[in-house]
Amino acid sequence: MNTWIIVAIIFILTVLMIMSGRGGGNFYVAALVLSGVSMHVASTTSQFILLASSLMGALVFGKAKAMSCPLVFFFGGINATSAFFGGFYAHMFGGVTLKIVLSILLFLAGIVMLFPEKQEHKIAVSHFGFWNIHENDNLYVINLWVAVPLTIVTGFFSGMVGISGGSFLVPLMVVGCGVPVRIAIGTATTMLAATALTGFIGNALHGGFNPVLAIPCGIVAIIGGLIGGKIALKTKPKILRTISGILTIIAAIIMLLSALQGK
Repeated sequence: MNTWIIVAIIFILTVLMIMSGRGGGNFYVAALVLSGVSMHVASTTSQFILLASSLMGALVFGKAKAMSCPLVFFFGGINATSAFFGGFYAHMFGGVTLKIVLSILLFLAGIVMLFPEKQEHKIAVSHFGFWNIHENDNLYVINLWVAVPLTIVTGFFSGMVGISGGSFLVPLMVVGCGVPVRIAIGTATTMLAATALTGFIGNALHGGFNPVLAIPCGIVAIIGGLIGGKIALKTKPKILRTISGILTIIAAIIMLLSALQGK
């Protein structure tokens, strides 16, 4: 497929992914592979696209104060470190079984996002293993016993198959931690910048970086990240949550089909 057609597809995808808090790595990988790009080059290029789009998205959300800095640094650090090791050891695994498992988890995460958000009064928890974050008028209660292991596992396997992990981070924050969906999207996008950087380095150390393809895709990803971030800030939370859920389900189906076809 012509490189410029691929670039145009990537641009459309980055707008949709950033506005829903997803990096969209599985969409990028699928689009690149279907265009005739090898899996390893597609994985590395996907991480480069993620890095470009999420950096711009992070700037947009950060300027609007639509993200949680404590969550970014804590979970972002865990997720990024895990993604590096996942990317570094990716060449050692075939990936079919891994993709099937991840597709099932993605599907469940998408379904959860479609349920109506429960409006309930948040109460601080003083037990060991719970982290209470007070930001502006919001209280987030983070169950570290659940959130930390999930972040490590999803970060590792996301880096291994060349996706961002945003599909899991947004549901985790919204459903598991009670973070408002717009804040969760901004926070996840900012986290993804670090995850994409480490995942890209891990993949690139074993080759697979094609600048002729990656650089044009990276440029349109920056523009897409800017547009997607601005759209997200103007969209109602309920709509954002629904879009995120639907895109996550679609991503699960794409990944499952890719795994069953042995790609």
